[in-house]
Formats: sequence, C-alpha cells, structure tokens
Amino acid sequence: VEIGESVRGEDVYIVQSGCGEINDNLMELLIMINACKIASASRVTAVIPCFPYARQDKKDKSRAPISAKLVANMLSVAGADHIITMDLHASQIQGFFDIPVDNLYAEPAVLKWIRENITDWKTCCIVSPDAGGAKR
Repeated sequence: VEIGESVRGEDVYIVQSGCGEINDNLMELLIMINACKIASASRVTAVIPCFPYARQDKKDKSRAPISAKLVANMLSVAGADHIITMDLHASQIQGFFDIPVDNLYAEPAVLKWIRENITDWKTCCIVSPDAGGAKR
C-alpha cells in the first residue's frame, strides 16, 4: 500500500469492503489506516460496509474467540479515529470500540427501492436465512 498524495492535516475516508478476500482486505485496510496516520492525516475514518468477523461477537463455546472484538482492537491500534459500518450482526459490536462507531441501516433504502421498483410489492414475500434476519 502506498498513499499517492499528501494527506497531512486532512480528514481521510478509507472505504474497504469486509467481504471477498476478508483477511487480505482487512490487512490492506489496517495498513492504509496506519500509512495515513504516519503521513500526519488529521483524522482517519474507515468506512466498512460489511464488518469482518461480525458474526463472531460472543463466545458460544469454550476456547472460542471473539474475533469481532479483535478486529475492533486492530482498527483502533492501526490509528482509525472513526468507523462507519452497515447492519452490524449485533449492536453489541459497537461496544467493542473505544472510538466512535456509526452503524447505518440499509432497511430504509431497501424498502424505498422495493416500493419504487416492484409493482406488486404489497403481495410479495421477503424471506430470511435465519430467525435474526426475519426480525429485521
């Protein structure tokens, strides 16, 4: 990773998906955050639409990791000042951070799109892969 221009004193926003090659993307994000901080950026905000390891937010059995907390710690240590994410698996993940976190919700935009693009939306059925998703 190389920052192509001066970020000294600037507010920097880094958008990085947490899906696809999760570990590669996460490491790239951490390195970009750190590179901006080392280059004297005033503030670094990480925009992470799909937060990596968000489903590992609690211990479900003995010796299981809480990986979402580890990711939160790594982002803070790398130098992030603010995190913006979407539809976290559990709102408790926001408590893993010592920096501000904005968890945005896609539901209003999705509902608007359905109403505008699906003519018989009132008779449609929306399905979910699990009970948690059904609540949403």
